[in-house]
Amino acid sequence: MTKQTVLTGITTTGTPHLGNYAGAIRPAIQASRRDDAHSFYFLADYHALVKNQDPAAVHQSTLEIAATWLAMGLDPERVVFYRQSDVPEIPELTWILNSVTAKGLMNRAHAYKAAVQANEEGGNKDPDKGVTMALFSYPVLMAADILIFNAHKVPVGRDQKQHVEMARDIAQRFNHVYREIFVLPDAVIDDNTAVLSGLDGRKMSKSYNNTIPLFAPAKRLRKLIMKIKTNSLEPGEPKDPADSTLFDIYRAFATPQETASLREQYAAGIGWGDAKQALFEYLDALLQEPREEYERLIARPAYLEEMLQAGADKARDIARPMIADVRDAVGIRPLG
Repeated sequence: MTKQTVLTGITTTGTPHLGNYAGAIRPAIQASRRDDAHSFYFLADYHALVKNQDPAAVHQSTLEIAATWLAMGLDPERVVFYRQSDVPEIPELTWILNSVTAKGLMNRAHAYKAAVQANEEGGNKDPDKGVTMALFSYPVLMAADILIFNAHKVPVGRDQKQHVEMARDIAQRFNHVYREIFVLPDAVIDDNTAVLSGLDGRKMSKSYNNTIPLFAPAKRLRKLIMKIKTNSLEPGEPKDPADSTLFDIYRAFATPQETASLREQYAAGIGWGDAKQALFEYLDALLQEPREEYERLIARPAYLEEMLQAGADKARDIARPMIADVRDAVGIRPLG
């Protein structure tokens, strides 16, 4: 059986929250247990620098995210689990790929276009105000992440699909200019992946400051759930599950039978306070064991570092011969 290489990156820009778990962590960990895939999972700390210039925050996020993935069941023996910055072949490939990447392609990147639009709407005379080269060339680094391991499949959200398509374009250009080295990657988008709303009803996101940390202590977890925005319907009045952040979060974690039971309670007019308490009790019980494991891992940063270094060794065993092949292709090779 030929295994396909599947690669997933996790940017180290904050504390993992319920939305991260339902939308990315849980499906990725489930996928890591497949026998027909060679799975790579990495902490994208170079990518974090695009938006976060707080060194302590980047460092702390790396610790928290590594602990989260292991606590939720990622087996580093089955996959290649590493930190992006521990694989120097990635930034080297980024520079080489820059040499075949058209500026016009980067001009079309969603993040760059959004920054320019914000400047124009804000009345700035310079449309590139505040735009760093890291933001502008972010897709090239992502292409290097993917191509250094010749990943076939890259699971992403819809907002990242363009970056995988750009990686494909860059790979095609390199293969055309030099020689056939890179596999052309495909984005994998799961339309069934849960997208959770946050405390204010908008998508749960660090950008909106509306998240519920995945491993918040029980007391804080309850306090945050009690803050979730609801409508003014009284106890006894039927409530629409389709218009309820509480129901969406519960459904993302519960079984179909448990979800059906809560739906009946909504129809019967459950009070919002009772619905919030039910969500808290369910999540608190579900996360108790992984929360304890997370706390154990957070207290052992040296152990996490050891896991990441072991993963980096496995990653570099693949990256070294790949970069050697790329170097040879572009003419960077011994003289005799």
